[in-house]
Amino acid sequence: MRKIFIFFVALFLCAPAGALSLINDTEVEKVLHKIIAPVATAANIPENRLKIHIVNDDDFNAFVSGGEDVFVYTGLLTRIKNTNALQAVVAHELGHMIGGHMAQMSARMDAEMKRTLIIQALGVGLMVAGGNPSLGAGVLAGAGGVAQQSLLSFSRDEERVADDFAVDLLVRANVNPAGLIDVFEQMQNITGAAEAKINKNRTNHPLTGERLQNARVKIAQTKHNGKYKKFNDSEYEQVRAKLIGYLYTERQILDKYPYRDTGDAAIYARAIGNMRGGALVAARDATQDLIHHNKKNPYYYELLGDIEYQMGHYDASVDAYEHALELDENAPQIQTALALVLAERNKPGDNARAIELCKSALLSEPMPLTYWVLAKLYDDGREYWALAEFYNMNGDTKKARTFAKRAQQKLDKNSPEYIKSGDILDK
Repeated sequence: MRKIFIFFVALFLCAPAGALSLINDTEVEKVLHKIIAPVATAANIPENRLKIHIVNDDDFNAFVSGGEDVFVYTGLLTRIKNTNALQAVVAHELGHMIGGHMAQMSARMDAEMKRTLIIQALGVGLMVAGGNPSLGAGVLAGAGGVAQQSLLSFSRDEERVADDFAVDLLVRANVNPAGLIDVFEQMQNITGAAEAKINKNRTNHPLTGERLQNARVKIAQTKHNGKYKKFNDSEYEQVRAKLIGYLYTERQILDKYPYRDTGDAAIYARAIGNMRGGALVAARDATQDLIHHNKKNPYYYELLGDIEYQMGHYDASVDAYEHALELDENAPQIQTALALVLAERNKPGDNARAIELCKSALLSEPMPLTYWVLAKLYDDGREYWALAEFYNMNGDTKKARTFAKRAQQKLDKNSPEYIKSGDILDK
Protein backbone atom coordinates (compact mmCIF):
# COMPACT_ATOMS: atom_id res chain seq x y z
CA MET A 1 0.00 0.00 0.00
CA ARG A 2 2.74 2.44 0.93
CA LYS A 3 4.60 1.86 -2.35
CA ILE A 4 1.40 2.45 -4.29
CA PHE A 5 0.78 5.67 -2.39
CA ILE A 6 4.31 7.00 -2.91
CA PHE A 7 4.01 6.31 -6.64
CA PHE A 8 0.60 7.98 -6.66
CA VAL A 9 1.87 11.14 -4.93
CA ALA A 10 4.90 11.36 -7.23
CA LEU A 11 2.68 11.29 -10.30
CA PHE A 12 -0.07 13.40 -8.76
CA LEU A 13 2.22 16.26 -7.84
CA CYS A 14 4.95 16.33 -10.45
CA ALA A 15 4.38 15.79 -14.16
CA PRO A 16 7.26 16.62 -16.48
CA ALA A 17 6.81 19.13 -19.29
CA GLY A 18 9.92 19.54 -21.40
CA ALA A 19 12.78 20.48 -19.10
CA LEU A 20 10.44 21.63 -16.34
CA SER A 21 8.82 19.57 -13.61
CA LEU A 22 5.31 20.91 -13.12
CA ILE A 23 3.05 20.46 -10.11
CA ASN A 24 -0.65 19.85 -10.75
CA ASP A 25 -2.80 20.89 -7.81
CA THR A 26 -6.33 22.27 -8.08
CA GLU A 27 -6.18 24.33 -4.90
CA VAL A 28 -2.86 26.01 -5.67
CA GLU A 29 -3.78 26.71 -9.28
CA LYS A 30 -7.17 28.24 -8.43
CA VAL A 31 -5.81 30.51 -5.70
CA LEU A 32 -2.93 31.69 -7.90
CA HIS A 33 -5.34 32.31 -10.77
CA LYS A 34 -7.49 34.49 -8.49
CA ILE A 35 -4.41 36.47 -7.40
CA ILE A 36 -2.81 36.87 -10.81
CA ALA A 37 -5.92 37.39 -12.99
CA PRO A 38 -6.36 41.14 -12.23
CA VAL A 39 -2.78 41.89 -13.26
CA ALA A 40 -3.09 39.70 -16.37
CA THR A 41 -6.33 41.47 -17.31
CA ALA A 42 -4.53 44.81 -16.98
CA ALA A 43 -1.99 43.40 -19.46
CA ASN A 44 -4.89 42.61 -21.87
CA ILE A 45 -4.83 38.86 -21.25
CA PRO A 46 -8.46 37.63 -21.04
CA GLU A 47 -9.08 35.86 -17.74
CA ASN A 48 -10.35 32.72 -19.49
CA ARG A 49 -7.10 32.50 -21.49
CA LEU A 50 -4.77 32.82 -18.51
CA LYS A 51 -2.96 29.58 -17.61
CA ILE A 52 -1.02 29.17 -14.37
CA HIS A 53 1.78 26.59 -14.19
CA ILE A 54 3.60 25.72 -10.95
CA VAL A 55 7.23 24.76 -11.53
CA ASN A 56 8.71 22.37 -8.97
CA ASP A 57 11.99 24.21 -8.51
CA ASP A 58 13.50 26.03 -5.52
CA ASP A 59 14.61 29.04 -7.59
CA PHE A 60 13.18 32.46 -6.66
CA ASN A 61 11.77 32.84 -10.14
CA ALA A 62 8.80 33.25 -12.50
CA PHE A 63 8.37 33.81 -16.24
CA VAL A 64 5.73 34.31 -18.91
CA SER A 65 5.60 32.29 -22.12
CA GLY A 66 3.41 32.77 -25.16
CA GLY A 67 1.62 35.74 -23.64
CA GLU A 68 -0.92 33.63 -21.71
CA ASP A 69 1.10 31.05 -19.76
CA VAL A 70 2.50 32.19 -16.43
CA PHE A 71 5.09 29.89 -14.83
CA VAL A 72 5.66 30.40 -11.10
CA TYR A 73 8.40 28.53 -9.25
CA THR A 74 7.75 26.85 -5.91
CA GLY A 75 10.89 28.56 -4.59
CA LEU A 76 9.17 31.88 -5.18
CA LEU A 77 5.81 30.79 -3.73
CA THR A 78 7.30 29.40 -0.53
CA ARG A 79 9.30 32.59 0.08
CA ILE A 80 6.99 35.40 -1.08
CA LYS A 81 4.87 36.23 1.95
CA ASN A 82 1.89 38.18 0.61
CA THR A 83 -0.31 38.44 -2.45
CA ASN A 84 0.79 41.97 -3.40
CA ALA A 85 4.42 40.85 -3.66
CA LEU A 86 3.47 37.85 -5.83
CA GLN A 87 1.37 40.11 -8.07
CA ALA A 88 4.37 42.43 -8.40
CA VAL A 89 6.64 39.60 -9.57
CA VAL A 90 4.11 38.50 -12.19
CA ALA A 91 3.57 42.13 -13.26
CA HIS A 92 7.33 42.45 -13.85
CA GLU A 93 7.32 39.32 -16.03
CA LEU A 94 4.28 40.58 -17.94
CA GLY A 95 6.20 43.83 -18.38
CA HIS A 96 8.79 41.91 -20.38
CA MET A 97 5.99 40.55 -22.58
CA ILE A 98 4.44 44.00 -23.13
CA GLY A 99 7.85 45.46 -23.94
CA GLY A 100 8.48 42.73 -26.51
CA HIS A 101 11.78 42.04 -24.81
CA MET A 102 12.15 38.43 -25.93
CA ALA A 103 11.87 39.38 -29.58
CA GLN A 104 14.16 42.37 -29.06
CA MET A 105 16.74 40.21 -27.29
CA SER A 106 16.67 37.72 -30.16
CA ALA A 107 17.21 40.53 -32.67
CA ARG A 108 19.96 42.03 -30.51
CA MET A 109 21.73 38.67 -30.21
CA ASP A 110 21.57 38.28 -33.98
CA ALA A 111 23.03 41.77 -34.47
CA GLU A 112 25.78 41.16 -31.91
CA MET A 113 26.64 37.83 -33.53
CA LYS A 114 27.14 39.60 -36.86
CA ARG A 115 29.14 42.32 -35.12
CA THR A 116 31.35 39.69 -33.47
CA LEU A 117 31.96 37.95 -36.79
CA ILE A 118 32.96 41.26 -38.41
CA ILE A 119 35.39 42.02 -35.56
CA GLN A 120 36.82 38.51 -35.77
CA ALA A 121 37.18 38.84 -39.53
CA LEU A 122 39.06 42.11 -38.96
CA GLY A 123 41.36 40.27 -36.53
CA VAL A 124 42.13 37.56 -39.05
CA GLY A 125 42.74 40.24 -41.70
CA LEU A 126 45.28 41.95 -39.46
CA MET A 127 47.09 38.66 -38.96
CA VAL A 128 47.30 38.01 -42.69
CA ALA A 129 48.16 41.58 -43.66
CA GLY A 130 50.79 42.06 -40.99
CA GLY A 131 52.31 38.61 -41.14
CA ASN A 132 52.33 38.74 -37.33
CA PRO A 133 49.74 36.49 -35.56
CA SER A 134 49.97 38.48 -32.32
CA LEU A 135 48.81 41.63 -34.14
CA GLY A 136 45.22 40.37 -34.55
CA ALA A 137 45.04 38.10 -31.51
CA GLY A 138 43.86 40.90 -29.22
CA VAL A 139 41.04 41.79 -31.58
CA LEU A 140 39.94 38.15 -31.75
CA ALA A 141 40.07 37.70 -27.99
CA GLY A 142 38.04 40.84 -27.37
CA ALA A 143 35.32 40.16 -29.95
CA GLY A 144 33.24 37.86 -27.72
CA GLY A 145 33.66 40.16 -24.74
CA VAL A 146 32.35 43.18 -26.65
CA ALA A 147 29.22 41.29 -27.64
CA GLN A 148 28.72 39.97 -24.13
CA GLN A 149 29.00 43.42 -22.56
CA SER A 150 26.56 44.84 -25.08
CA LEU A 151 23.99 42.11 -24.37
CA LEU A 152 24.38 42.45 -20.61
CA SER A 153 23.82 46.20 -20.85
CA PHE A 154 20.76 45.64 -23.04
CA SER A 155 19.39 43.08 -20.56
CA ARG A 156 19.84 45.46 -17.62
CA ASP A 157 17.95 48.15 -19.50
CA GLU A 158 15.13 45.69 -20.20
CA GLU A 159 14.87 44.86 -16.51
CA ARG A 160 14.54 48.55 -15.62
CA VAL A 161 11.81 48.98 -18.22
CA ALA A 162 9.99 45.85 -16.97
CA ASP A 163 10.10 47.20 -13.41
CA ASP A 164 8.48 50.43 -14.60
CA PHE A 165 5.87 48.48 -16.58
CA ALA A 166 5.17 46.44 -13.44
CA VAL A 167 4.24 49.55 -11.47
CA ASP A 168 1.99 50.77 -14.29
CA LEU A 169 0.28 47.37 -14.59
CA LEU A 170 -0.31 47.05 -10.86
CA VAL A 171 -1.87 50.51 -10.66
CA ARG A 172 -4.01 49.76 -13.71
CA ALA A 173 -5.17 46.57 -11.98
CA ASN A 174 -5.94 48.59 -8.84
CA VAL A 175 -3.29 46.58 -6.97
CA ASN A 176 -0.93 48.24 -4.51
CA PRO A 177 2.45 48.60 -6.30
CA ALA A 178 4.24 48.63 -2.93
CA GLY A 179 4.40 44.86 -3.38
CA LEU A 180 7.33 45.50 -5.73
CA ILE A 181 9.21 47.18 -2.90
CA ASP A 182 8.48 44.16 -0.69
CA VAL A 183 10.00 41.88 -3.34
CA PHE A 184 13.16 43.93 -3.75
CA GLU A 185 13.61 44.26 0.01
CA GLN A 186 13.29 40.50 0.34
CA MET A 187 15.73 39.96 -2.54
CA GLN A 188 18.17 42.38 -0.91
CA ASN A 189 17.99 40.41 2.34
CA ILE A 190 18.82 37.24 0.39
CA THR A 191 21.58 38.59 -1.88
CA GLY A 192 22.68 41.89 -0.33
CA ALA A 193 26.05 40.70 1.01
CA ALA A 194 26.92 38.91 -2.23
CA GLU A 195 25.88 41.85 -4.44
CA ALA A 196 28.29 44.14 -2.61
CA LYS A 197 31.13 42.22 -4.28
CA ILE A 198 29.62 42.11 -7.77
CA ASN A 199 30.69 44.27 -10.70
CA LYS A 200 27.36 45.82 -11.75
CA ASN A 201 28.50 45.84 -15.39
CA ARG A 202 28.94 42.04 -15.39
CA THR A 203 25.35 41.09 -14.53
CA ASN A 204 22.20 40.80 -16.66
CA HIS A 205 20.06 42.51 -13.97
CA PRO A 206 20.60 45.86 -12.25
CA LEU A 207 21.72 45.38 -8.66
CA THR A 208 18.79 45.01 -6.26
CA GLY A 209 19.57 48.21 -4.37
CA GLU A 210 19.26 50.21 -7.60
CA ARG A 211 15.99 48.48 -8.51
CA LEU A 212 14.61 49.15 -5.05
CA GLN A 213 15.43 52.85 -5.28
CA ASN A 214 14.02 53.11 -8.82
CA ALA A 215 10.77 51.42 -7.71
CA ARG A 216 10.34 53.84 -4.82
CA VAL A 217 10.80 56.81 -7.16
CA LYS A 218 8.45 55.38 -9.80
CA ILE A 219 5.72 54.64 -7.25
CA ALA A 220 6.04 58.10 -5.70
CA GLN A 221 5.53 59.64 -9.14
CA THR A 222 2.49 57.49 -9.96
CA LYS A 223 -0.93 59.07 -9.58
CA HIS A 224 -3.61 57.04 -7.78
CA ASN A 225 -6.24 57.70 -5.13
CA GLY A 226 -4.55 55.15 -2.86
CA LYS A 227 -7.68 52.98 -2.49
CA TYR A 228 -6.26 49.76 -3.84
CA LYS A 229 -8.14 46.45 -3.91
CA LYS A 230 -7.36 44.26 -0.91
CA PHE A 231 -6.74 40.54 -1.37
CA ASN A 232 -7.23 37.73 1.12
CA ASP A 233 -3.73 36.72 2.17
CA SER A 234 -5.09 33.77 4.20
CA GLU A 235 -5.89 31.80 1.03
CA TYR A 236 -2.38 32.42 -0.26
CA GLU A 237 -0.90 31.38 3.09
CA GLN A 238 -2.87 28.13 2.82
CA VAL A 239 -1.35 27.22 -0.54
CA ARG A 240 2.13 28.21 0.68
CA ALA A 241 1.61 25.90 3.65
CA LYS A 242 0.49 23.11 1.34
CA LEU A 243 3.58 23.44 -0.86
CA ILE A 244 5.87 23.63 2.17
CA GLY A 245 4.18 20.54 3.62
CA TYR A 246 4.82 18.56 0.44
CA LEU A 247 8.25 19.91 -0.53
CA TYR A 248 10.12 20.63 2.72
CA THR A 249 11.71 18.19 5.13
CA GLU A 250 10.04 17.45 8.47
CA ARG A 251 12.58 19.64 10.26
CA GLN A 252 12.07 22.52 7.82
CA ILE A 253 8.27 22.29 8.20
CA LEU A 254 8.52 22.50 11.98
CA ASP A 255 10.97 25.41 11.75
CA LYS A 256 8.46 27.25 9.62
CA TYR A 257 5.34 26.08 11.48
CA PRO A 258 6.24 25.10 15.08
CA TYR A 259 3.58 23.36 17.19
CA ARG A 260 2.90 26.57 19.11
CA ASP A 261 1.47 27.95 15.84
CA THR A 262 -2.16 26.83 15.94
CA GLY A 263 -3.30 28.62 12.79
CA ASP A 264 -4.98 26.61 10.05
CA ALA A 265 -2.07 27.08 7.63
CA ALA A 266 0.37 25.68 10.21
CA ILE A 267 -1.87 22.70 10.99
CA TYR A 268 -2.26 22.08 7.24
CA ALA A 269 1.49 22.03 6.61
CA ARG A 270 2.21 19.78 9.61
CA ALA A 271 -0.61 17.37 8.67
CA ILE A 272 0.84 16.98 5.18
CA GLY A 273 4.33 16.54 6.63
CA ASN A 274 3.06 13.89 9.05
CA MET A 275 1.34 12.06 6.21
CA ARG A 276 4.54 12.06 4.17
CA GLY A 277 6.50 10.85 7.18
CA GLY A 278 4.11 7.98 7.91
CA ALA A 279 2.54 9.48 11.07
CA LEU A 280 -0.88 8.81 9.62
CA VAL A 281 -2.99 8.94 12.78
CA ALA A 282 -1.55 12.34 13.70
CA ALA A 283 -2.09 13.51 10.13
CA ARG A 284 -5.70 12.34 10.14
CA ASP A 285 -6.45 13.90 13.54
CA ALA A 286 -5.02 17.26 12.41
CA THR A 287 -6.98 17.15 9.15
CA GLN A 288 -10.19 16.38 10.98
CA ASP A 289 -9.50 19.41 13.19
CA LEU A 290 -9.16 21.52 10.04
CA ILE A 291 -12.48 20.19 8.73
CA HIS A 292 -14.08 21.00 12.07
CA HIS A 293 -12.81 24.60 11.67
CA ASN A 294 -14.02 24.88 8.08
CA LYS A 295 -16.46 22.29 6.77
CA LYS A 296 -16.68 23.98 3.36
CA ASN A 297 -13.03 23.70 2.36
CA PRO A 298 -12.87 20.91 -0.27
CA TYR A 299 -9.09 20.59 -0.02
CA TYR A 300 -9.18 19.53 3.63
CA TYR A 301 -11.42 16.64 2.53
CA GLU A 302 -8.99 15.98 -0.31
CA LEU A 303 -6.15 15.64 2.20
CA LEU A 304 -8.30 13.37 4.39
CA GLY A 305 -8.94 11.21 1.33
CA ASP A 306 -5.19 10.98 0.69
CA ILE A 307 -4.52 9.94 4.31
CA GLU A 308 -7.33 7.38 4.48
CA TYR A 309 -6.13 5.90 1.20
CA GLN A 310 -2.61 5.49 2.53
CA MET A 311 -4.05 3.83 5.67
CA GLY A 312 -5.85 1.34 3.42
CA HIS A 313 -9.31 2.67 4.37
CA TYR A 314 -10.82 2.70 0.89
CA ASP A 315 -14.41 3.43 1.94
CA ALA A 316 -13.38 6.37 4.14
CA SER A 317 -11.11 7.66 1.38
CA VAL A 318 -13.91 7.50 -1.20
CA ASP A 319 -16.29 9.31 1.17
CA ALA A 320 -13.75 12.10 1.75
CA TYR A 321 -13.02 12.58 -1.95
CA GLU A 322 -16.74 12.52 -2.83
CA HIS A 323 -17.34 15.22 -0.21
CA ALA A 324 -14.50 17.28 -1.70
CA LEU A 325 -16.08 17.04 -5.16
CA GLU A 326 -19.47 18.10 -3.78
CA LEU A 327 -17.75 21.32 -2.67
CA ASP A 328 -15.64 21.75 -5.82
CA GLU A 329 -16.91 19.73 -8.76
CA ASN A 330 -14.34 21.17 -11.18
CA ALA A 331 -11.26 19.62 -9.57
CA PRO A 332 -9.49 17.27 -12.01
CA GLN A 333 -6.79 16.22 -9.52
CA ILE A 334 -9.39 15.19 -6.94
CA GLN A 335 -11.41 13.39 -9.62
CA THR A 336 -8.30 11.44 -10.60
CA ALA A 337 -7.46 10.62 -6.99
CA LEU A 338 -10.98 9.31 -6.39
CA ALA A 339 -10.83 7.26 -9.60
CA LEU A 340 -7.59 5.69 -8.42
CA VAL A 341 -9.11 4.65 -5.07
CA LEU A 342 -12.21 3.28 -6.79
CA ALA A 343 -10.00 1.26 -9.13
CA GLU A 344 -8.20 -0.21 -6.11
CA ARG A 345 -11.41 -0.84 -4.13
CA ASN A 346 -13.16 -2.48 -7.12
CA LYS A 347 -16.67 -2.78 -5.69
CA PRO A 348 -19.64 -3.16 -8.07
CA GLY A 349 -20.03 0.10 -9.97
CA ASP A 350 -16.59 1.42 -8.97
CA ASN A 351 -15.07 0.78 -12.39
CA ALA A 352 -17.76 2.68 -14.31
CA ARG A 353 -17.66 5.60 -11.86
CA ALA A 354 -13.86 5.76 -12.05
CA ILE A 355 -13.90 5.86 -15.86
CA GLU A 356 -16.50 8.64 -15.77
CA LEU A 357 -14.30 10.62 -13.36
CA CYS A 358 -11.19 10.16 -15.52
CA LYS A 359 -13.00 11.32 -18.65
CA SER A 360 -14.25 14.40 -16.83
CA ALA A 361 -10.77 15.15 -15.49
CA LEU A 362 -9.21 14.83 -18.95
CA LEU A 363 -11.69 17.33 -20.38
CA SER A 364 -10.57 19.89 -17.79
CA GLU A 365 -6.87 19.17 -17.59
CA PRO A 366 -5.09 16.19 -19.22
CA MET A 367 -2.60 14.65 -16.78
CA PRO A 368 -0.35 11.59 -17.00
CA LEU A 369 -1.80 10.06 -13.82
CA THR A 370 -5.34 10.16 -15.22
CA TYR A 371 -4.25 8.10 -18.22
CA TRP A 372 -2.39 5.70 -15.92
CA VAL A 373 -5.59 5.16 -13.89
CA LEU A 374 -7.59 4.62 -17.09
CA ALA A 375 -5.08 1.94 -18.10
CA LYS A 376 -5.94 0.12 -14.86
CA LEU A 377 -9.65 0.39 -15.59
CA TYR A 378 -9.81 -0.73 -19.23
CA ASP A 379 -9.26 -4.30 -20.41
CA ASP A 380 -10.48 -4.16 -24.01
CA GLY A 381 -7.47 -2.68 -25.80
CA ARG A 382 -8.09 0.86 -24.64
CA GLU A 383 -5.65 0.26 -21.78
CA TYR A 384 -2.85 0.27 -24.39
CA TRP A 385 -4.07 3.61 -25.75
CA ALA A 386 -4.19 5.02 -22.20
CA LEU A 387 -0.62 3.85 -21.55
CA ALA A 388 0.47 5.38 -24.87
CA GLU A 389 -0.98 8.72 -23.76
CA PHE A 390 0.65 8.33 -20.33
CA TYR A 391 4.12 7.79 -21.78
CA ASN A 392 3.56 10.44 -24.44
CA MET A 393 2.83 13.06 -21.76
CA ASN A 394 5.89 11.93 -19.82
CA GLY A 395 8.12 12.37 -22.87
CA ASP A 396 8.91 8.66 -23.39
CA THR A 397 8.36 8.51 -27.15
CA LYS A 398 9.57 4.94 -27.56
CA LYS A 399 7.11 3.46 -25.05
CA ALA A 400 4.33 5.74 -26.28
CA ARG A 401 4.73 4.38 -29.82
CA THR A 402 4.95 0.79 -28.57
CA PHE A 403 1.63 0.99 -26.73
CA ALA A 404 -0.01 3.01 -29.52
CA LYS A 405 0.82 0.18 -31.94
CA ARG A 406 -0.60 -2.39 -29.51
CA ALA A 407 -3.75 -0.31 -29.17
CA GLN A 408 -4.29 -0.19 -32.93
CA GLN A 409 -3.85 -3.96 -33.14
CA LYS A 410 -6.71 -4.45 -30.66
CA LEU A 411 -9.12 -1.60 -31.36
CA ASP A 412 -11.72 -0.95 -34.03
CA LYS A 413 -10.34 1.43 -36.67
CA ASN A 414 -13.26 3.80 -36.21
CA SER A 415 -12.90 4.10 -32.43
CA PRO A 416 -11.66 7.41 -30.95
CA GLU A 417 -8.84 5.62 -29.12
CA TYR A 418 -7.59 4.03 -32.38
CA ILE A 419 -7.51 7.45 -34.03
CA LYS A 420 -5.78 9.05 -31.04
CA SER A 421 -3.19 6.27 -31.04
CA GLY A 422 -2.56 7.10 -34.69
CA ASP A 423 -1.97 10.73 -33.72
CA ILE A 424 0.79 9.58 -31.36
CA LEU A 425 2.34 7.41 -34.09
CA ASP A 426 2.20 10.27 -36.58
CA LYS A 427 4.25 12.61 -34.37
